[in-house]
Amino acid sequence: MTRSRRVGMFVWNHFTNDARVLRECTALSEAGYEVDLICIHDPKDPNLPMFEQRNERFKVYRLRRYPVLLELMRKAYRFSIQNKLYGVFGLVIWALLDYLAPLLMIPLTLLAFILVKTKLNVIWVRGSLILRMILKGYTGKYDIYHSNDLNTLPQGYISSKWRLKPRKLIYDSHEVQTSRTGYNSPFHGKLEAFLIKKIDEMIVENNTRAKYNEDLYGFYPHVVHNYPFKQQKTNNQEKVDLHEILNIPRHEKILLYQGGIQTGRGLDKLIKAVPHFKEGVLVLIGEGKIKKELQAMVKEMGLEDKVKFHPKVPVGDLPKYTRNGYIGFQVLNNVCFNHYSASSNKLFEYMMAGVPVVACSFPEIQRVVEGDKTGVSVDSHDPISIANGVNWLLEHHEKYKEMKVKSIKASQKYNWDNEKSIFLNIYYKSAPL
Repeated sequence: MTRSRRVGMFVWNHFTNDARVLRECTALSEAGYEVDLICIHDPKDPNLPMFEQRNERFKVYRLRRYPVLLELMRKAYRFSIQNKLYGVFGLVIWALLDYLAPLLMIPLTLLAFILVKTKLNVIWVRGSLILRMILKGYTGKYDIYHSNDLNTLPQGYISSKWRLKPRKLIYDSHEVQTSRTGYNSPFHGKLEAFLIKKIDEMIVENNTRAKYNEDLYGFYPHVVHNYPFKQQKTNNQEKVDLHEILNIPRHEKILLYQGGIQTGRGLDKLIKAVPHFKEGVLVLIGEGKIKKELQAMVKEMGLEDKVKFHPKVPVGDLPKYTRNGYIGFQVLNNVCFNHYSASSNKLFEYMMAGVPVVACSFPEIQRVVEGDKTGVSVDSHDPISIANGVNWLLEHHEKYKEMKVKSIKASQKYNWDNEKSIFLNIYYKSAPL
């Protein structure tokens, strides 16, 4: 009897809310592949396990984020600050604390101050984590390697190709790496251009991005849409009561945004639109770098009763929160091609819950919203246009009801049950069972 094909998959996150990676790993394991997902542990979450067995064939390995030596140096630095041990006096004290190795403690203490207070800290952390990923991937001796996004492609390349018998490498690009927020350095484009010649297969999210890739690199990759799991009929009415949790009056409609609280998502324009809404309370579910900035903006505008924030929730529980929405928002701004070309998983999550949307008029999103009549398209850079879209849905009750019905109907088409066969066929051709 032949053994199952083994997959080594890399992702540069904690794997706590990555719905796409969860769907792909689950599909592979249910199809008979042995899947090891290599990701990063979150030292801020003591309850997050280093190892998980998700099912019989799907294992998760979270690697230590920080090098042991760096953690020891950080403790030494914090101890020095807390006890006011700095300067020459601090060095002397450190030497006396460990009289067996005074000459060693002095340079280590100096090094600790330098590494903790400079960018060398970031380089060390990321570099050592990449090396640990490569070591885990290389020693796993997998039949096929799968890199999610550019930040794990070097790990996949070295693990799969730097060996006597090279293995297959799949590059699953969830974003447009050469035009995306936070990836402004030309280094990212040069790195992708070099490594993309080494891969065996490539996956992107939609046809707009596939065409962009063809124009850039000369080939059309596989398209696997980022559709959510199909909701089971037995639990598709279960709902968490956001009115009670956030102390929202029962008569107020919840106008919902769920996702990352990040730059370029149009959330500042969305908040500026709130005073022009004829009714409803805006609820934002998620975490991100600009959350505190938006909370301060809400306070400054005196909108505490009209805008509420809720922490991110586990991806498996999210539908229970989504069902509270009267309207859902996907108002990305055109700050990069990555945003302009997005399909947006949250768009389909709203659809599953029968929540009509106010959405940006970008090609992939507009095609779904207007083509399936599940909401209205607006100018996501203009708060007044966003408010007009909201008010139109609030005022046109019959059209709104039709959109709810059409959203549920469209969800039968835009779900992972229909998409995963396309994904699995890529594997069947690359590494048949």
